[in-house]
Amino acid sequence: MKIFTALLGTETNTFSPFATGFQNFEQTYLVRQGNHGDQPWVFAVPLIIWRQRAQERGWHVSESLAAFATPAGLTRRDVYESYRQEIIDDLQAAMPVDAVLLNMHGAMVATGYDDCEGDLIASVRKVVGPDVPIGVGLDLHCHLTKWMVDQADAMITFKEYPHTDFADRAEELFTIIADTLEGKVKPHMSLYDCKMIGVFHTTTEPMRSFVDEMSHWEGQGDVLSVSLSHSFPWGDVPELGARTLVVTNNNPTAGTQLAKSLGEKLFKIRDQLQPNYTTIDDALDQALSHPTGPVVLADVSDNSGGGAPNDSTFVLQRMLERGVQNAALACLWDPVAVMVATEAGEGATFALRLGGKMGPVSGNPLDLTVTVTKIVPDAVQYLGQGKNRGISPLGEAVALHVDGIDIVVNSLRIQTFSPEAFTNLGIEATQRQILVVKSMQHFYGNFVPIAKDIQYVAAPGAMLPHFDQLDYQKINRQMWPLTAAGV
Repeated sequence: MKIFTALLGTETNTFSPFATGFQNFEQTYLVRQGNHGDQPWVFAVPLIIWRQRAQERGWHVSESLAAFATPAGLTRRDVYESYRQEIIDDLQAAMPVDAVLLNMHGAMVATGYDDCEGDLIASVRKVVGPDVPIGVGLDLHCHLTKWMVDQADAMITFKEYPHTDFADRAEELFTIIADTLEGKVKPHMSLYDCKMIGVFHTTTEPMRSFVDEMSHWEGQGDVLSVSLSHSFPWGDVPELGARTLVVTNNNPTAGTQLAKSLGEKLFKIRDQLQPNYTTIDDALDQALSHPTGPVVLADVSDNSGGGAPNDSTFVLQRMLERGVQNAALACLWDPVAVMVATEAGEGATFALRLGGKMGPVSGNPLDLTVTVTKIVPDAVQYLGQGKNRGISPLGEAVALHVDGIDIVVNSLRIQTFSPEAFTNLGIEATQRQILVVKSMQHFYGNFVPIAKDIQYVAAPGAMLPHFDQLDYQKINRQMWPLTAAGV
């Protein structure tokens, strides 16, 4: 048997102020022919698992492009088409193949392409023909389109948010495709539109029980896999919205019934699923009144994991205005400030203009007198644990101190995943009263063991979590919470 694998993805925030080009992919993750090294990035882990599982069976693996970009705005058309063509060229050179496994995000949008994943799967299908199974792994913040379902044989999304199960889902997808090749199953996908959008944390009820129920159904009768696309509300595309997806062993009736049942259940609990977002001042009040720290404030609106710049100053400015002490913030993207601080050296104190580079969604730049407390040329943090653990480079990073607040400033635009973003820059996270993290939820798994409380802050920014304030142009607005319409 011969398996062909590839990775191409990003999560496109169509409201983000800057484009996704070649440089973003090159700085985030760009690997060819499986040369992932000893510390693969998160989205490369499934490719390595597929290679290992195939080789255990004595199968040959042909590995193509592995390219992922930190979420931003629309991908340039020429960039998407170039990478798509590279994958197709590699596939044609590898033919004949017995199966194709693609790892993608599911919310990639390029100029002229609202559904990059559907387009890429369809391009692969044209090469391999109707009989070669295509398996697709997706982030749960994807746009599950009918085109994708029509072109692929089996698709699986992450179940957990934060995404702590990407390796487990890769194993699951490989098993379905391998069983298909061996004649054990014939996968059929059933898709159901829940007619809603939102942010659903799987760490709390009632979403935790909903995910557990999804897992419970797997292996029951002909059910092979159950997924939920949470949607990515900051992607203005025609098929935006949460959808349930059930993969069965050639039992479309059972799949359709289960997908509908789960979708209706999700809609019924919709009001209980949304996080409790607070204002900056209310969050600071809560944190300062807490007897002990650290209290974690998640700046959800400036999360680069969803396409925001990661350079906004709204929360930092308010902390400085209120004279907040014993606080730390990570990670603020400002390559110019990093360069200036690195040149000045550790221990230097000087005037610096910080943050606020990308327009109104970033706030105003702050003119501060800072002291450089630490410089790390190749700083890193990690997401997940065990086999679901992946490295997340910060690039060149510096720790700056100003008026009782420590700030991690870095050269690669990345959200905050773990306390290592602080500790690797010499900031003892557990000793701070307040920790501000630029992240929506991926910080949760690694911060909850040390946090005395967690507040989700809806500051201004490119990922404002109030969807009725987004200027949608392409979506079907007959979705909750934009209207009361639903299942």
